[in-house]
Amino acid sequence: MDFTRRETLVIGGATAVAVALPMPAMASAVDDAINAFTGGAAVGDSGVTLDAPEIAENGNTVPIEVSAEGATAIMVLAAGNPTPGVATFNFGPLAGAQTAKTRIRLAGTQDVIAVAKMADGSFAKSQKNVKVTIGGCGG
Repeated sequence: MDFTRRETLVIGGATAVAVALPMPAMASAVDDAINAFTGGAAVGDSGVTLDAPEIAENGNTVPIEVSAEGATAIMVLAAGNPTPGVATFNFGPLAGAQTAKTRIRLAGTQDVIAVAKMADGSFAKSQKNVKVTIGGCGG
């Protein structure tokens, strides 16, 4: 199949547009998920501890730990994943601690976000950038 130079430029331009479109949609998906979790309430920046590695050598198993003293639920999001919702941990009144550890999958270098719903109805958020390397070379 032979393409003219004009057809090649059109195909290349359409491909560039198609690749660029999902990025704002992902940011919107994260904002939508946070708004759905909080009901549109204001979110504070303190009260949640998010422990994640600065550099992850394998994006398939990235260990994280989230905790928020007095939380009834903690939602974890991976902003760069096609589906940003990773997990929601719910804590009952008899929970010994409001802490959760797990391993998550990250599609690439991105922000991991934890939003906690506190017992008093307020919300708190923490976020950390995790750099996913290929082959553990740090680059």
